Amino acid sequence: MLFNSLQFLVFFPIVTLLYFLLPHKYRWVLLLGASCYFYMFFVPYYILILVFTIIIDYYAGILIEKQTSQKSKKNFLLLSLIANIGILAVFKYYNFFIENINSVFHLAESTMSLSTLSIVLPIGLSFHTFQAMSYTIEVYRGNQKAEKHFGIYALYVMFYPQLVAGPIERPQNVLPQLHKHHSFNYDRLISGLRLMMWGIFKKVVIADSFALIVNPFYNNVSDASGWQLLLATYCFTIQIYCDFSGYSDIALGAARIMGIDLMQNFNTPYLSKSISEFWVRWHISLSTWFRDYLYIPLGGNRSGKTKWIRNILIVFLISGFWHGANYTFIIWGALHAFYLIFARVTEKFRADFRIKVFGESASILKYWDVFITFNLVAFAWIFFRANSVSDSLIIIQKISSAIVHGLSSFKSIIGYLELKHKLIIICFAASYLFERRINLLTNSSQNFYNRVFFVVLLMLVVLLGKSTQEQFIYFQF
Repeated sequence: MLFNSLQFLVFFPIVTLLYFLLPHKYRWVLLLGASCYFYMFFVPYYILILVFTIIIDYYAGILIEKQTSQKSKKNFLLLSLIANIGILAVFKYYNFFIENINSVFHLAESTMSLSTLSIVLPIGLSFHTFQAMSYTIEVYRGNQKAEKHFGIYALYVMFYPQLVAGPIERPQNVLPQLHKHHSFNYDRLISGLRLMMWGIFKKVVIADSFALIVNPFYNNVSDASGWQLLLATYCFTIQIYCDFSGYSDIALGAARIMGIDLMQNFNTPYLSKSISEFWVRWHISLSTWFRDYLYIPLGGNRSGKTKWIRNILIVFLISGFWHGANYTFIIWGALHAFYLIFARVTEKFRADFRIKVFGESASILKYWDVFITFNLVAFAWIFFRANSVSDSLIIIQKISSAIVHGLSSFKSIIGYLELKHKLIIICFAASYLFERRINLLTNSSQNFYNRVFFVVLLMLVVLLGKSTQEQFIYFQF
């Protein structure tokens, strides 16, 4: 079920109303059933995959906690990890590896060929797989008690607001909240609805409108000009942020109304002054997951520069591969790794250069750093959005050529934007600055300006929003 669908408009108030009407001891049944119904709107029988991993991880957690020897604990943890990663590998990566093996056979002029599987990637598989893995890892580390209530554990994995696109939660945050009784709170209702409306605005007004610019150019790169592709690249940079953060806002708002606080997933990442800061602000639940479960266990930055470079490469290559079984995502991850490594290696040189060019003006340096970081991120998004590596290279070549040959054709690109698109760009800029300064979760439901804010957002959604129900970009992961 999509958050931006008419079905959800009916589903959400009914589930929420029943949630507060039911006694606390039955609420988990309602939420688990509602979450199953929510997920089965996509491909119904794929819920069996979730059921399988939930059963495995539930008993793995209990068995890990019962063991007295570290070796036995590790064996049950490995069983859990193999089950989760194995399912992810089959559904998401099997065909990728088979196609590459077949390419090797073809280059070797061999007649051998392996068959691929005719399967559809389950919605949000990478998200709930990582959330399930965090549970057994935390139990193994002794940071989380094994959950004895099977229904509560199943709800931890399947809680519908963040089931298919995060945030990727930790058991320490969500499990205690699922046990706790939550009374209806008017301020939480208003702040939750405000956050949900904010997310819907970002999705249907900004992201879906920019998709109308991005898709025609990126899906037909051979006919698009360099300036058109540059415009599409910047539009995609805005689109993917509003699409993904919009989903997170709706998820946080829906959970908040029911008394459950999910972790913040975005913190105005395009105002970052470096790539490392960008990854502190972008998709926070995933970046912290890789930090805690991969980067730090590998040694982090504690083992010297050479091993740090190795660790950064491993983390970002896997992060890219997590996003999709395509070389474009791997290159996207590798590019961000290169940014981080280059920044560290040239840190002193860049600091001296900036002082020579800009002097001691902190404000100018700040804006310069934000400008450079934003453009580096936008450049990397080319590989993320392009349909293939060859398309990515064509896009880069055309954009480079257009910039080298001057700005004469740039005016026609500005003219390509309709008045609606220009208004939406203004809305995005204003909303981004607003989001930075205002906490949408503050309990000030009686504030006049908050009411005006809600009404204005609703009007913008009705007047500028796309009426078609577009799937969220991160559902494919």
